[in-house]
Amino acid sequence: MTQPEAIPEHRKFAGVRAPLPLLPAEAERKLTARQREILDQLESLNLRAGFGDLTMAQLAKCVNCSLRTLYGLAPRKDELVLMIVDRRLHRIGRAAMAAIAPEMNPIEALRAYLHAATTALGPATVSLARELTAVAGAGRLINEHGNYVIAITQKLLDRALEQGLIQPVDTSALALVLGGLGGYFSRPQIIPLIAATPKQAADSITEIILRGLEHEKGRSAIQNDPLAAPTEPVAT
Repeated sequence: MTQPEAIPEHRKFAGVRAPLPLLPAEAERKLTARQREILDQLESLNLRAGFGDLTMAQLAKCVNCSLRTLYGLAPRKDELVLMIVDRRLHRIGRAAMAAIAPEMNPIEALRAYLHAATTALGPATVSLARELTAVAGAGRLINEHGNYVIAITQKLLDRALEQGLIQPVDTSALALVLGGLGGYFSRPQIIPLIAATPKQAADSITEIILRGLEHEKGRSAIQNDPLAAPTEPVAT
């Protein structure tokens, strides 16, 4: 059996565990190339147009496979939808963790992590968010992934606080805000109220918060940089 890849030290967060995948890694490794291809095709279909109104038979036709093959992946359409969404969120989560480089300080790491994590809030967010409201278990699944993002966010904020990179703050409260921005802006009732996309809104608000939170000594490093743009004196 293949041994799991070792986690680098800078990506280890004590006490934080990623959500268990609905399709365990061992089970996915046992899938045939064709079964993986079908899951990829279903994910593309789900993101592009959704398939809330389609039956399993119609889905099988869309991806050019037998109904038996589709039922071999999941016994019900709702379970198939959850598997596809969960598989995508785990892939984005792995990419977000991979965005944390060893040379980054905790604030840089947090910026990179959250920016990569909001990839989940792509152009298809609007239709997908509406469709998932009708799928049993979708709310719990999204919350599990969201809680993981919040937990990683708090760990990185704790490290930043310990290193004096940010001003004193309740890191648990701030993590709830930063880690929850993507979920908030992707709510079906919120999307029509914002001018930007959910990802753009989450990324821009995150940057505003982190810039305001950075400790004065972090700003002084920028001010002392000879390549930094000069600031105009404030008139008195």
